[in-house]
Parts: sequence; structure tokens; C-alpha cells
Amino acid sequence: MTVHFDALEARPPEMREAALLARLPGLVGHAQKTAGFARIFAGVDARTITSRAALAQLPVTRKSELKALQEQAPPFGGLSPTRLGELRRVYMSPGPIFEPEGNRDDYWRFARALYAIGVRPGDLIQNCFSYHFTPAAFMVEGGAQRLDCPILPAGSGSTEMQVQAMAALHAPVYVGAPSFLKIIIEKAQELGTAVSFKRALVGGEALPPSLRAWFTEHGMPLVMQLYATADLGSIAYETCSEGTIHPGMVLDEDVLLEIVRPGTGDPLAPGEVGEVLVTSFNPDYPLVRFATGDLSAILPGASPCGRTNVRIRGWLGRADQTTKVRAMFVQPAQVNEIVRRHGEIVRARLVVTGALGVDEMTLYCEVDEALAGSPDPARMQAIELSIREVTKLRGAVRLVTRGSLPNDGKVISDERSYA
Repeated sequence: MTVHFDALEARPPEMREAALLARLPGLVGHAQKTAGFARIFAGVDARTITSRAALAQLPVTRKSELKALQEQAPPFGGLSPTRLGELRRVYMSPGPIFEPEGNRDDYWRFARALYAIGVRPGDLIQNCFSYHFTPAAFMVEGGAQRLDCPILPAGSGSTEMQVQAMAALHAPVYVGAPSFLKIIIEKAQELGTAVSFKRALVGGEALPPSLRAWFTEHGMPLVMQLYATADLGSIAYETCSEGTIHPGMVLDEDVLLEIVRPGTGDPLAPGEVGEVLVTSFNPDYPLVRFATGDLSAILPGASPCGRTNVRIRGWLGRADQTTKVRAMFVQPAQVNEIVRRHGEIVRARLVVTGALGVDEMTLYCEVDEALAGSPDPARMQAIELSIREVTKLRGAVRLVTRGSLPNDGKVISDERSYA
């Protein structure tokens, strides 16, 4: 059995990196043909975007901005060069936010993830993602078609019918939300029906270790996660070898990923938790430095499955940590502005404590050991002044040594008690 979907998955990492970077100038130039990116990248010479350092100088486009952009320039915020009438489908996610689907095979790049869980031509896939407005079900359809697999368009309801269809057709593959897979298995057990699923690809919500363990206990040891969004399609997916699921998620071959400090576009070192930024080489929706709002981190080394692409830890939470303090919104970008003003601060976290109506803010600042051990009152006052100027709120300052703050991507931590 072929282990990898194609030879791209096992190529040397430096070859992959060079190939992706070589495509950047063309992608940025193509994006600049749209009204939206022409404005966002005004003054940028696309021919110079040939390295990660150059890419990191470009503005970030945030998922949280899409609703406003699309209201100003419907339907896609001026970010798609493809005319509406030339698309295959248009989707609507909550917001509403609209997403285009072009006319290419496996547009959302799902075939790799399906192949990684062991799906092969002819396998029947019970597709339990919703077919209503959003693209998830059609992402699966595109990948299945590329693998020559039939689809049972089951959707996300009618649990008894799900069990009946599974039992009658002996579908070996489930794709959908992990919570719904659990519901189907429980219903099958209630009805005394054997579960035919041998493997599952799940997404759309977290798969906690407790639920993964539950699946194993109930005869479903091969339940693997996919990380995808309605804007970008497949970003990364879990892999396995001989039934063993490997740590982390392997990136798709057609995306370039950055992990940045939340609230900024500043890349973080491998291992640091930060916001996921994706550059997608999609001619119909050329999203460059697109901030997903999700947190993750890069794992060191290659996957034991033999795929050589970068691995991430998977979904680790949301990067948008905007918090309301004394009727004022405090945002990660403001914390980063305070850090920018004071070069001695390596990293900072704003901790909000107290109870409702009696909020207190403390900015914990990582600095060199000498500074942390003997705080300079003038330095502390300068940082406190920056807190007031940037947030319009008063806050205390605590200096701590490098490495003291947790590596979890949090810039603002709301630890108030609402009891």
C-alpha cells in the first residue's frame, strides 16, 4: 500500500521551502489585481517578496475583519479576482461571511487528509458534515472525488437514519464532528447495531484526549483530526503508521504557515505558542498572511510517518483575547505596543484580576535577571505610564525573569472571579 498521497509529501524540507518561496512573488502580484489587496499591499513590489523575512513585512489580513470588508465591497471584500459567475459555489458562514469555491478538482485540498487516515479508492465515506450554507461537507466531497470514493451525503442530523444507513451500507469511513460520531456510536449501541466505521476524520471542534480515549474504548481507535477553515480549506492533518497516531498535525503542501505573536504580525520561534497565519496559494482567493484567530505552535522534527512537512501542535485555543476592563476594551495589540516602547521587555502578559466592578490590571514583563532582581523605580514608572497612555487605564507592573511566563500564547489573561 502506498504510504503517501504523492512524492511531494516526502521531499526534502529545503526543497519544499524553496518551492513555496519561489511562488510568493506571483501570488502577491496576483492578489494585487484585486481591489482589496491592491489597497492592503499599496506600494509593495511583489517581485521583492522572495523570503520569509520579506513576507513578514507585509500587512496581516484578519479573519475578524472579513465581515466589515465584505460589507464595504460585497461579496468577498474585494479579495477575490474571480467573478461571481465563474465560481462553482458560494458559501455563507455565521457573521455572515461569504466564501468562494472555484472550479478546480479538490479545491479545498482534502484528499491528502483522507488518504492519511487510510481512505483508498472505493471506500464509502459517510459524510456527516452539514450541507447547509457552509463548505465543510463539500470539502469532503472534493477530496473523495479525487480519491475515487463514493459519498453518503448524511449531513449532521437524523441519528437513527445515520445508524440505519451505516448498518445497511457497511460504510467504513466517518467524516464529521467528533461529538456527532460519539452520538452515532451511542445510538448504534442503544439499537444493538454493530458500528461499521473502521476509521474517522474529524474536525470543526476540539477532540480532547478524554473523547479520543472514549472512542478507543468503544472500538474506534483510528479517529484522526483535521485542521481546516472555511476560508482556507485544509491547513494540517494528523497522520499515522500501522495504526499509531503520531503527535501533531502535518501541514498541507499548498500552504505557507507562520506563527506570530497575537495582535501583531511578528513571527515567533518554533515551539512558541502564537496565532496561526496562513498564506494560501489559491488563485480564486489568494489570502496572504491571513490571521485565522487560532493559536498553535510548531513542533520540532519530522513526523514518524515519513512526511517531511512542518508539524503544528494542532488547535490550542483562540488568539483574540480582547478583554473588557472598567468598561474599556483592552486588546493584545495594545499590550504589544507597550512592549515595543520598552526594549528591555522580552515578553509580557496582562493579567486582569479582582471581581466584577473591581478590576485590577497587572502587566507581567519578562526581562533579564539583573533587571528583575533589582527593579528600577524610574523604569517601572515609565512602563506604568505607557499602560495608561495606550489602554487609558491604570495598571501595575511586575518584572519577572525570562522564561517565567507560560508558553501558551496568551497576551491577556482574564482571571477575574464572577462568583
